[in-house]
Amino acid sequence: MSLERPAPQDVIVVGASGDLSRRKLMPALYNLAASDLLPSRGSIIGLAPGDLDDERFREFARGSIEEFSRTGFDQESWAGLSSRLTFVRLDEDGYQRLAQRARESERLIYLAVPPSAVPEIVRKLGAAGLASGTRLVVEKPFGRDLASAKELNSTIHDIFDESQVFRIDHYLGKETVQNILVFRFGNALFERVWNRDAIDHMQITVAESIGVEGRGAFYEEAGALRDIVQNHVFQVLSLLAMEPPVSLAPEAVRDEKAKVFSAMRPLAPAKTVRGQYGPGAIDGEQVPGYREEPGVAPDSATETFFAAQVEIDSWRWAGVPFYLRTGKRLPRRATEVSVVFRDVPLCFFEGTGVQDLRPNHLVLRIQPEEGINFSFVAKQPGPQVSAQQVSMDFSYRDSFMTEPAEAYERLLHDAMDGDHTLFAREDSVERGWMVVQPALENPAPVCTYSAGSWGPPEADELIAPRTWHLR
Repeated sequence: MSLERPAPQDVIVVGASGDLSRRKLMPALYNLAASDLLPSRGSIIGLAPGDLDDERFREFARGSIEEFSRTGFDQESWAGLSSRLTFVRLDEDGYQRLAQRARESERLIYLAVPPSAVPEIVRKLGAAGLASGTRLVVEKPFGRDLASAKELNSTIHDIFDESQVFRIDHYLGKETVQNILVFRFGNALFERVWNRDAIDHMQITVAESIGVEGRGAFYEEAGALRDIVQNHVFQVLSLLAMEPPVSLAPEAVRDEKAKVFSAMRPLAPAKTVRGQYGPGAIDGEQVPGYREEPGVAPDSATETFFAAQVEIDSWRWAGVPFYLRTGKRLPRRATEVSVVFRDVPLCFFEGTGVQDLRPNHLVLRIQPEEGINFSFVAKQPGPQVSAQQVSMDFSYRDSFMTEPAEAYERLLHDAMDGDHTLFAREDSVERGWMVVQPALENPAPVCTYSAGSWGPPEADELIAPRTWHLR
């Protein structure tokens, strides 16, 4: 389905001089402009503290586009965008001046700010009369536990209706994540076996080779469970486990995802693993341990690795475990889903020289080498019966001759268009926190693992006698 231009509206970025705006939002708005997918009319208004003005804000935006745009820099596209850019300094009267500058009857307000700043900003937007006609985009994390998530939702709903709120998780904007729905429900072959009768278990791995990258103080407050599992990983899990929606209408899709969250059992602390990276080597380069990073307490117990077994109490998934794993300073960057089918009931190939035959695997590569791989058993050429593991591979880059668009481009467009499909809903967010609450209240002990390894040995014990696909 091709995208169309949203209705005329202003786009307001609160926190416009920050890192998220520089790396993601300004380049995304530029690429939308280059594709003729911005509203036909409306300003792009930056709101932030500091000494920026209209001209300096344009210089900031141009620099971020030249550095981070996936399409490079084009003068004509820049001219169309720069004419819309304007800046309002965030001071005592900033919100009133913003209300005067926002002239369209509709507007998108993107809160590119730390979660702690959201409640005050929401109240000030309401006091300035900016609630009506607004679509409000809120970045994750949506709270830090169940109580804070409920409090945040209550504060937002004092000013904005749920239909106005777009809780953004950039993973849902990735082409390969969206493709889960198409792959499952567009191919009868796989949908017929997408259940407990054929699937032994699923694995979701979000691996990063980087450390905390100077964000030690933030990570001390978050940790891997809050930062990755409760949002990114759970959103992918909901797409893998949901029932077919009655249509692709936004609420039809979100209703089915919400049912998955409702059916998830709360995490059992005994079936979780927490780890923290120590010194080690990544690509031959020595790197420090987590406790040696700036902003990290020398006796920190914050996890940089988290693994868990999740169970879903539904007719489709009863008895099928879902193994989740995420970590920093792992050997390489990779986000993958591994669907492991049940083994054959009887193997006829014992004693025929067959080596290491595994059950059928379906691997959905979300990043960085986006694609799908399916492994199966085939006969080797020759007079004897000798079987071998082989695979079929699909690559986005090779098949479509293009790189997938940045997630923020699609999500910004959908928010401007009022399409909630790829955004988290209040009930799913709160239920997600309910699922992880036991692991927050009774955390497992932290195990140390060397940077450059696949995490602590306890993660292998969690999944045994099965094994992780990425290892």
